[in-house]
This record gives sequence, C-alpha cells and structure tokens, in this order.
Amino acid sequence: MTVMRKTLLALLLSAALTAQADTIPAPVDQPYPGTIVLKVDASNTAQQIFRISETIPAKPGKLTLLYPQWVPANHGPSGPLNQLAGLKFSANGKPLAWKRDTVNVHAFHLEVPRDAKAVEVEYQYLSPTEANQGRTTITSEILGIQWHSMVLYPAGHSTRRITVQPSLTLPEGWQYGSALETAERQGDTVQFKALDLETMVDSPLFAGRYFKRYDLDPGAKIPVHLNVVADTAEAVEAKPEQIELHRAMVQQAYKLFNSQHYQHYDFLLALSEEFGGVGREHHQSSENGVKLDYFTEWNKAESVRGLLPHEFTHSWNGKFRRPADQNVPNFNTPLQNSLLWVYEGQTQYWGQVLSARSGIQKMESVRDIMAANAARYDHMQGRSWRPVQDTTNDPIINGRRPLGWTNWQRSEDYYNEGALIWLDVDTKIREMSNDTKSLDNFARNFFGIDNGAYVANHYTFEDVVKALNAIQPHDWAAFLRTRLDGTGAAPLDGYARAGWKLVYTDTPTPYLKAVEERSKSADFQYSLGFSLNSEGKVEALQWEGLGFKAGIGGGTTVLAVNGTAYKADVLRAAVTAAKTGGKADKPIELLVKKGAKYRTILLDYHDGLKYPRLERIPGTPDRLQTILSPLK
Repeated sequence: MTVMRKTLLALLLSAALTAQADTIPAPVDQPYPGTIVLKVDASNTAQQIFRISETIPAKPGKLTLLYPQWVPANHGPSGPLNQLAGLKFSANGKPLAWKRDTVNVHAFHLEVPRDAKAVEVEYQYLSPTEANQGRTTITSEILGIQWHSMVLYPAGHSTRRITVQPSLTLPEGWQYGSALETAERQGDTVQFKALDLETMVDSPLFAGRYFKRYDLDPGAKIPVHLNVVADTAEAVEAKPEQIELHRAMVQQAYKLFNSQHYQHYDFLLALSEEFGGVGREHHQSSENGVKLDYFTEWNKAESVRGLLPHEFTHSWNGKFRRPADQNVPNFNTPLQNSLLWVYEGQTQYWGQVLSARSGIQKMESVRDIMAANAARYDHMQGRSWRPVQDTTNDPIINGRRPLGWTNWQRSEDYYNEGALIWLDVDTKIREMSNDTKSLDNFARNFFGIDNGAYVANHYTFEDVVKALNAIQPHDWAAFLRTRLDGTGAAPLDGYARAGWKLVYTDTPTPYLKAVEERSKSADFQYSLGFSLNSEGKVEALQWEGLGFKAGIGGGTTVLAVNGTAYKADVLRAAVTAAKTGGKADKPIELLVKKGAKYRTILLDYHDGLKYPRLERIPGTPDRLQTILSPLK
C-alpha cells in the first residue's frame, strides 16, 4: 500500500470516527421534557443482583442514552460499565434495536418509533461477588445504592435539568438512610420525591437488616444523622460517650466553617467484614465503610475514625465550594483535577484538625498521624522527578489500581502532601500575623459564604490566592506554586513553625503501634527500607533504600531471619542486635522467596529501628497545640 493510500485511509477512518462521535448530542442547559421513572429492585441479596427498569419520556427519532462514566467524588472515569448487563429497550410493548457507540462505549443509540412517547429500559447491575471484580455493594446484611451505577440518562441535556422519580425495593424489613426525601413507603418499596439527576446521583443510600440512626445535633433546625448498618445487631449499638464525640465533631465543624450548606446531612456508615470499604463525599451525605469493630472495639479502631470528619468537611470543601474545572454539564464530560490539592488536600488537613478538636481521635494520635505523614514524604523518592501537582492526574492515569513502586511512581499524594502544604500555609499565617489570624479565618470566609445555600459555588486558583490575601497579605501564588510544582525536599516547614520537628526513635508511638497491630503488618520503612505483611511478604519498598539495593523487589517474601523462621519480632530483634548486641559487626541475613526462587540476602545495617514521631523544639511557640485544640 502506498504512503498516499495509507494517508487517505487514515483520514477517512478519522472522519468516520468523528462522524460517529458527533451522533452524541452535546449537553445543553435546557430542561428535559418529562420525568424519568427509575425503579431499582435490590431484594436479591443472595445473588447480589440489582434489577433495574426505567421509563424515559422520548420523542420519535434518534435517542442516545448515556451510562455515567466520570464519577464526581472519584475524580476519574470510574463508572462501572462492566457491571451493566441484560440491556433491553422497548416502546409500546415492542422491542427496540440498539447500538453501542464505537467511540464512546458509554453511549447507546436507538431509534424511537413514530407513535411512541416513551422508551422502556430493563437491565441489571451485577455487584461484584469477589474482591478481584471490584467493590462489593450488596451482601446478605447490607446494601449500598450508588445511583450512578443504576441509571441511563438521555444525552443532550445537563444532568441538573433532567428530572427523575426514583424508587427502591428493599429486602423484607430492611431500613435505610439517605439524603433523598421519601415520598412514601409501601411494604418494602420506597418511592422518593422527584429530583434532578445530578442531585440524585449525589444522594446514595445504605440499607441493612441491622440498622440504627443516631441524632448528632438534637433539636437543631437542620438535622444531622448517623445512619449505621452492620453485619450484626451488636455492631450498630454505640455507647452514649461515643455518640457525644461524633456530636462534638459536628459542632467543631460548625465553629470552623460558620455555615451549613444542606437541608439535612446523613452520615451513611457501614460496619462490615464483607461490604466493601468506602469513603466518598456528597453534598448532603457521605458513604463510609469500615470494619465491624468501629464501636465494639473502640480503642483498637481509632485509626479509622478520621474518615467521618474528612467526609463531613467535604460538604463545604469539594461539594459547596467546588473547583471551577470540575463544573461539567453531565457525567460523561471529563473532569479536570488541577485543584484537588485544595479539594482533597485541605480536606485532609481539616479532617485531622476536626478529629483532634472533637476528640474523636486523641490529640496525641493526630500528632502521630502528622509525624507519619511527614516521614513518608521525607523519604518519598518520587519527589525527585514528579511534583505533587502532577499527582492530581492519578485518578485518571491509574484509577487506584495497585502500584508496584509507590515510593518512586507516586500516587494520589495531593491528599497527604496537600495536608502538609496547608499546615505550612496555616502556620505561615499565624507567624506573620503574630498569631492573631490563621487558616480558620480562611475557612470561615471561603466556605462560610451564603449560609444556607446548597447550590455549588465554584472557585479558581486565583480565588484561593485572593481569599488567603484577604486574611494575611503575602505572595501566596508563589508560595503555593513553589510547593505544588517543585521537586526535591518535602514541604515540612510548617512543622517547625508549629514548634515541632520530625525525629526517628527505636520505638513506635502508641498510635503507630496500634496501626501495625490492626493491619497485621511490620514497618521497617525507615530502617531496612520496606514493610511486611503478617506472612512476611513485602508490602512497600523504598526506592533506592537498603532493601532495594540488596535486590528485594515486589512479590518477595521473607522466610527466615538469621536462620530463624520469620516473625516480625524476630526481625525487630535482629535489627536491634545488629546495632547494640553481639552481632553489631555482622550483617542481617534474610532468606527470601520470590516465585519458585530462594536466595539469601545480607543487609549490612547497624543503625537500629527507626519510627517517626514529632518532638517539641524548645523555646518555640506550640502552634500545633493551638491548631488541634477545640474552638470555644
């Protein structure tokens, strides 16, 4: 084939693809005529199948229906299209042929007959039945409805201008929590009030055999509820003092943001060993899924209690105030994530602060979390080539798939490195203002506007800079861009301004020790350069660290330490002995296995165990104590 013919063929193919793509109407800001009736039957918990039907008002002619691709709170194209099955269309009782778009596979084309006024659709959403298929959303005791997984909608209209009438059939006797407004319940079928598609998708539902609702703001005009579902009846029962800490968290958030941007707020909390873990923000609710022992093993479960403060903060940051480049007309228009270091990074910071201020996590524990965060980025080798700003693309690049070399590749570091940046900003404001102002003032001014409004208010980078300058004049644009776009050393200046420094000692803090015990892992990141799970398998590895240089890679399992079968305590003892004991001049000998290959590795290391913690800098103001103390 000649070059000219190849070029002509390529141009024709490109034109054909463009023509195909052009068959999908662009969304416009005008009402969709009529109301879509959406019915979800979630009663088949045994087979984990959701059966769905829709009645979609439609005019004769071409109709394109879309399955959501870009899920707002996931920051990427994560719509579970692979779980959609059994798709059938009909009109006036007669089947309709359909064709998937060959360019945008989330789009389905069909021709509405001349005499039809609506299209009937039937399909199933098949919840994963094994972990390798995705997150489990329905079990014998719990189910979660994420409406973006359940709905097809017409192209050509903004999602906020499409009206939907949803209903749900539950397993017999189950109760539910949601930000949706209930119109009526007849038996186990619940009909919700009609609303726009965007709000519906932003209003998930948790239901369960075992359910309990707790009032987190008794007597308030704007109610806040904690809706708990669990594997067992015992697990939904919280002690009064536990609920008081959650109530304190709500009040501390109100004192911080000085506003409310919802009609009512519903925490959806699933406690389970089977239902998939989740932390996902919504404007008037949040999805939270953790292990079964949240209430029953209160002291042991402290590490997961930062989830609810984080997701609650999102009602203000990420949902009411949203990045302008995420102001998209529908769920099939790509999101842009350039400001996730505000959306998620500042939320991560406020989540830590609210956890300490409310007591839902002890102040000492939050300090330990901050120490672990500082240590992680102090040793993040990927910072040498990849700035944190670029990690805002990770939800699109990687979609939270496992990575083999996170210390080098980096992942969604806009969360925790973003929190470092906002501690840096907070302490800088405090330092420059002689401790008369802080990031708390920014929170009230930026997120506290239009109290009572719950229509999204969008912002740009310039808006953030302007708001910071209104609190404390400074070259905030340069301050932020240096930290966002730079490589090299981690942004740890905020710790010193807060009156603390990162140090490493040979014993873990009580909090980090509890985290290791809960996760059944052993952390040697800052000594040997890796961490291991309970079976001795490498979980994380420092790029160019000691273990890396010795040839240890992913998928490696440590079988023995100095001739003794591996246990975490055996390796800890060997590291200590190599520093202070009779083996101080000898390397640590590891027998490792990868695949079918065994080999012996010698680690010539004599500096002992190293665990991060924060230590006070004598003679400096303790701003961290102030930051983490409750607001009066």
